[in-house]
Amino acid sequence: MSNSPENSPEATAANSPTESAGSTPDATAVAAAGDSSLADLEIAAKAEGSVISVGMPDSWANWLDTWKDMDTKYGLKHTDTDMSSAEEVAKFDAEKDKPTADIGDVGIAFGSVAVDKGVTLPYKTTQWDKIPDWAKDTEGNWVVGYTGTIAIITNTKLVKNPPKSFADILAGDYKVSIGDVAKASQAQNAILAAAIAFGGDESNIQPGIDFFEKLAKQKRISLSDVKIANFEKGEVEVALVWDFNALGYKQQIPTGTFDVAIPTEGSVVSGYATIINKYSAHPNAAKLTREYILSDAGQINLAKGFARPIRADVTLPADVAAKMIPADQYANVKPVKDFKVWEETSKTLPQLWEDKISVLLN
Repeated sequence: MSNSPENSPEATAANSPTESAGSTPDATAVAAAGDSSLADLEIAAKAEGSVISVGMPDSWANWLDTWKDMDTKYGLKHTDTDMSSAEEVAKFDAEKDKPTADIGDVGIAFGSVAVDKGVTLPYKTTQWDKIPDWAKDTEGNWVVGYTGTIAIITNTKLVKNPPKSFADILAGDYKVSIGDVAKASQAQNAILAAAIAFGGDESNIQPGIDFFEKLAKQKRISLSDVKIANFEKGEVEVALVWDFNALGYKQQIPTGTFDVAIPTEGSVVSGYATIINKYSAHPNAAKLTREYILSDAGQINLAKGFARPIRADVTLPADVAAKMIPADQYANVKPVKDFKVWEETSKTLPQLWEDKISVLLN
């Protein structure tokens, strides 16, 4: 379907009659009205009564507190199904006629994938001008809420000498987990982080593939997914995950002891973006959720889950800031410079992983 302005809900609304004074805005009308006030949006969202997310579980980036606030402040009940970025986009596309989700959180490379699929509902929040240009779609189809940097997390009950670098990992004798490269943005960024550490970037992923090929030849890549349950069961020795996930796992597993570090050679800093389902049954609730995520309170909620807010103007409470990884560990991290290039590179990773890595693990 077209994403052009002529066919957008906002363009249609421009020719629609406005609500009469004193009336309650119809939910569909408010969803379509690009210039509707935040107060009208809240009324329409409350009328919808719920927001259904995908890929935004309680344990990831402290979404738990955001969902609690959406219920307390606006009476929006919430459910989530955890899934990868690719699965989220595919779900929106497959359920055009019977949508079961309203909003998702995807790795930034999947934002443009969702736009290309024609499954996004544009919405620019009241905080739009405070978001860096690299972190938002010009039409409002996606916007980054928080950043993450690939970090090393080590179960120190299983590995006594926790690695601080990619070189340390290569010198070790334990297995390393990164998750599903075919589906998960986190796993793909782990490869990019290794590439950056050894002189590559989004246009030259080979150093990252070489790193994991060396581990695969040593039979040192674990097929265990990087889920909290697998950390709790002791199935994960060392993993490469987003810093906010690593710190979250460390906090959530009181029986475990975990070390978290940003690789000293370098890593990648990237972001996760909300996409609103074009076919959503609760479009206003989804828009209001995006509003809240980018508000001061929403940004602080994410930081409580160790995710670094995208808005630089938000001041974190001292106790929240103190729980973050020390800033000096981020000295060598680098962002993706060209997301179009990274989008194309990331499409090649599943097959590269299958051809170069998976064959060595069988």
